[in-house]
Amino acid sequence: MPNDLRPGTCRACEGGVQPLSAAEIDAALADLPGWIWRDNGLEKTFQFRNFYETMAFVNALAWIAHREDHHPDLQVSYNRCTVRYCTHAVGGVTENDLICARAVMALVQ
Repeated sequence: MPNDLRPGTCRACEGGVQPLSAAEIDAALADLPGWIWRDNGLEKTFQFRNFYETMAFVNALAWIAHREDHHPDLQVSYNRCTVRYCTHAVGGVTENDLICARAVMALVQ
């Protein structure tokens, strides 16, 4: 896994982008520890020591989402944040979701 926060670049979801197959998603999950594939999306819950750390993570995630123009669904509470990626335009997981999940993993390493 790359050590930078730019493990790829998202591309526009219009124009023939298709969801990844189950085999492609399963193979990708081997390099994304703790991420699960559920309800046509990828998700992982991150634990933190306090609200400040949680919000710092959320703000860093917002920067990644803005840069890639690909935005996760977030569930935020005091000491945890669940991140969920799904390309709603195609109703499933695309390479963009994997790129962003990898960037999140690089962020927390």
